[in-house]
Amino acid sequence: MILIALLVLAFILFAVGFLYFWGINPGDITIFLTNDLSYTLPSAIMLVCVLLIGLLIGNGVHFLSAFLYSFRNWKGGRRLKQAEEVGLIYRRGVGRLLSGDLKQARTLLKKALDRDPQRVDSHLALASVALQEGNIEEGIGLLQTARKLDPKELEVLFKLATTYEEDGRREEAMIIYKELLAEDADNRKAMRALRDIQIDLGSWQDALALQRKLLKTSKSGPKADVEKLILRQLRYEIARNEFEKGDREQAIEVFRDIIKQDAQFTPARVTLGDAYHQAGRDSDAVKVYQDGYKALKRSVFLARLEDLYINAEDPAALLAFYRSQMQVDSGDLLLKLYLGRLCLRLEMVDEAMSHLTDLESSGIDFTKLHLLLAEAQRRRNNVEEAIVEYQKALGIDGHLLLGFVCDACGARFTEWHSRCPECKTWDTLVLPERKQIQDAKLIEGPKMIPHGAREA
Repeated sequence: MILIALLVLAFILFAVGFLYFWGINPGDITIFLTNDLSYTLPSAIMLVCVLLIGLLIGNGVHFLSAFLYSFRNWKGGRRLKQAEEVGLIYRRGVGRLLSGDLKQARTLLKKALDRDPQRVDSHLALASVALQEGNIEEGIGLLQTARKLDPKELEVLFKLATTYEEDGRREEAMIIYKELLAEDADNRKAMRALRDIQIDLGSWQDALALQRKLLKTSKSGPKADVEKLILRQLRYEIARNEFEKGDREQAIEVFRDIIKQDAQFTPARVTLGDAYHQAGRDSDAVKVYQDGYKALKRSVFLARLEDLYINAEDPAALLAFYRSQMQVDSGDLLLKLYLGRLCLRLEMVDEAMSHLTDLESSGIDFTKLHLLLAEAQRRRNNVEEAIVEYQKALGIDGHLLLGFVCDACGARFTEWHSRCPECKTWDTLVLPERKQIQDAKLIEGPKMIPHGAREA
């Protein structure tokens, strides 16, 4: 009733206003629509027409806006519902992928992708299925599509780069990692991956530059210590290349600096001694090798000393060093092995037998030891004992080389390398039986008189 009363009141007010306006504006107004078409109306009627047209236009716009708003809400709700359905299918597909059911995972993820081809995560998951099935090219194609949909998605870029790398396409992987670093210069994961590729390719300077950037972003702690070690390894590799090219002095300075920073880094000590030897500074080389063995107990230093002294035709100096070290540490079984071998090479058979039998009585058992014992027995004309030892030994080489084995991958070599040629790790080549010797304890027994000491 109130609404009707208000409407009646509004109508009365409008009518009074209309009559008043018409009374004071008695004239007519002519509106020309074209040159030949016109309408003449009283001014009051014209005013009412204008108001009505305005109301119609305003209400029309309002109704149109309301319709469009409702349509957008309906369409958005429909998209939301579709997205929820696709998300459910995607999650089921990922669940099948994680459980190892690749066939069902492919079906579900393909269905999700057909319903929404713009989903980056569906492309990424389907690419994982393809890669696990061994379809490398399909996987790369899906990852490239995902990359086009979102060029800055880190997960897609990393997956594409690692896929390239695993497929042996390291140059393409490097391009992706560089793109990642262009977007995020401090991305340590990308820097490490790019650095490792550059190390594999032998791009030492580029790898060193990246490693220095990594150290700036790394905090203190175990991870930072690992990064510092890699920095020293890269500096060593660059210096070693300079040394091989003839720039010995610069390389020597770098090797010495690395040893100051890390006295445990065997390659720097070995190659420093090699550089001194090549430069004619044999006394410095001997000191480096001797100090290296005293500090690290690595067989490579004894092998280097033996080569240097034997080539210089001065085995007595080497023998003196070995004996002096035995006085310092009589339980050094690694030194006993090399001393026994040296005595055998020098035909000091009795002393060689003493040291070698100490090894055998300590429970050490490997082919080269039996070979050395067989040779010692043969040179003492103990034919039967020599035959027994030869039967235990599976092979023989002319120089009685002990060889080296990589602690990381198990590859064997006759020569020492600062970096394993197989797995590319530094400072891992050791005597194959090194652990057995280290774990064994010397058992004291009757001592044989050293060669040359009997007359005295």
